[in-house]
Amino acid sequence: MANFETVEVSTDLLIIGGGMSACGAAVEAAYWAKKHGLKVTLVDKAAMDRSGAVAMGLSAINLYIGQAAGDNTVEDYVRYVRQDLMGITREDLVYSIARHVDSTVHLFEKWGLPIWKDENGKYVHEGRWQIMINGESYKIIVAEAAKNALNALGPDNIYERVFIVEPLMDGDRCVGAVGFSVRENKFYVFKAKAVLVGMGGAVHVFRPRSTGEGLGRSWYPPFNTGSSAYFTLKAGAEMTCQEVRFIPVRFKDAYGPVGAWFLLFKSVATNALGEDYMKTHPDVLEQYAPYGLTKPIPANLRNHLGLIDERAGKGPIYMRTEEAIQRLAEEMPDEKQRKKKLKELEAEAWEDFLDMTISQALLWAATNTFPEEKPSEIAACEPYFIGSHSGASGAWVSGPEDIAPAEYQWGYTNMSTVKGLFCAGDASGASSHKFSSGSFTEGRIAAKSAIRFIVENNEEPKVDAAYVEELKARVLKPLDTFEQYKGMTTDPDVNPNYIRPKQFMFRLQKIMDEYAGGVSKSFTTNKYLLERGLELLAMLKEDSEKLAAESLHELMRCWENVHRMWQAEAHIRSVLFREETRWPGYYIRADFPNLDEENWKCFVNCRWDRNTGQWEVFKRPVISIVD
Repeated sequence: MANFETVEVSTDLLIIGGGMSACGAAVEAAYWAKKHGLKVTLVDKAAMDRSGAVAMGLSAINLYIGQAAGDNTVEDYVRYVRQDLMGITREDLVYSIARHVDSTVHLFEKWGLPIWKDENGKYVHEGRWQIMINGESYKIIVAEAAKNALNALGPDNIYERVFIVEPLMDGDRCVGAVGFSVRENKFYVFKAKAVLVGMGGAVHVFRPRSTGEGLGRSWYPPFNTGSSAYFTLKAGAEMTCQEVRFIPVRFKDAYGPVGAWFLLFKSVATNALGEDYMKTHPDVLEQYAPYGLTKPIPANLRNHLGLIDERAGKGPIYMRTEEAIQRLAEEMPDEKQRKKKLKELEAEAWEDFLDMTISQALLWAATNTFPEEKPSEIAACEPYFIGSHSGASGAWVSGPEDIAPAEYQWGYTNMSTVKGLFCAGDASGASSHKFSSGSFTEGRIAAKSAIRFIVENNEEPKVDAAYVEELKARVLKPLDTFEQYKGMTTDPDVNPNYIRPKQFMFRLQKIMDEYAGGVSKSFTTNKYLLERGLELLAMLKEDSEKLAAESLHELMRCWENVHRMWQAEAHIRSVLFREETRWPGYYIRADFPNLDEENWKCFVNCRWDRNTGQWEVFKRPVISIVD
């Protein structure tokens, strides 16, 4: 076995991740831990300053209720999320986040985040729920607050550049995690009384649109690799909405955001003939009543309408940036003010990308694109797994005691069905539209609950030393495999005894693209394709035992791809189980192309049994708490 030092770390609460939910958990956990004399440890595979989905920055905070000003109510937001997810949402979890999110945003502002304000001192809204920010350094500001909170508890509470691979279990309780440093030959064993998972969603499970020289470019960060799903599945947790992937429509090739154009600039998207596809398919929207007939139209149905036009040969789809800018400029009363307004709008258009997707600004510059002069292409991206946006995949977690129905509550808010294992952000399912502020808020909620769990269940974790050594050997095996067989061929990339992580990823993406309804299949699949996909995944899982790593970086890549593979299997099994098409625009079951409210207005949940290795897929009821 590779020569790695074993480092043991004992703590009370272990937070895994460094993104928005983990930072929220760190801030809240530190506050309550200090009152009870507890230790909190955070471990992140990256560096917290630029870790997670907000790493590049944002130009808006997408969830702000405005309760104090009377702008909206929490109930309003629950209805909005329910509508966008076609009726399938855990309203108790959405309500819990929404009632606390404004205080989170106020903390961000207190810590130094520049939020736009009008002449009356009110936040400038991009849309009903979105407020504008100068957010290039958004994540740095939030991470600084999290690090300060943890450092106030004492030294050695933050471990960066450590990749977590597997959960540590004591019977049916999660008591820690194991992983390795991506900088040093060290194997880490974290022992804890409770574990909070905030390791994000999953990218590059499906073959991306950006291949070849564009490989690695995606809308959602490519370093989110399904670790939350893998960790919770391997712990034996019940999962939910694994079929609800998210396919955003973004500016083509550089994945630039479209929200500011639709909401702030009031732009319109059309097909190549200039037709507004949101207005030319009323019959399609009627097929998905009541959701298709209620505003706002769900994101997946908006995708679906554009894709219908593309399949009919009316592509490409354009964002009419030039019309939007000219229209707003023409609202000014004279020529001088119009020119000034035009310059302001041009600057805002570029700043929107520079704040959060610099590559889109580079692409505009490289292709001589002036948004005030001509439209830009937009396109549906490849599928992502992201429970904090318009997707919903994640763990099935307990709801808050004061509002959750009995079927959704089992003791501690945001605890999974595994004792001592808490989830937030993309790790928590069926509570969509959290975005950055809501993920941070859910991290706070989960951390406070986890501290309470520790206080009330203050048992020392019991971990068998032989079990740890077995995990260590398994985690480091790709290094041993490469070292053993690397000399058997002249090219280390071509070897009958092992598979390199990039080759493995390409195989996974090909399976998912061709059998689970990826870009090349226009997001369409059926029973026979899904069953064949499962057969091929089974073979891929066998070959995962022969993954080989030449370095620490490749060792991380090996395990990232194993994590993706488990996310892929949970997805295919859930799509296969749900015999309807509820989210066209995300995927279509060609053999069950219609919405079926009578039989399928329910959650599809799944669980992998740690003892038998068998999967179970089943229904859970949808229960509304808001009229």
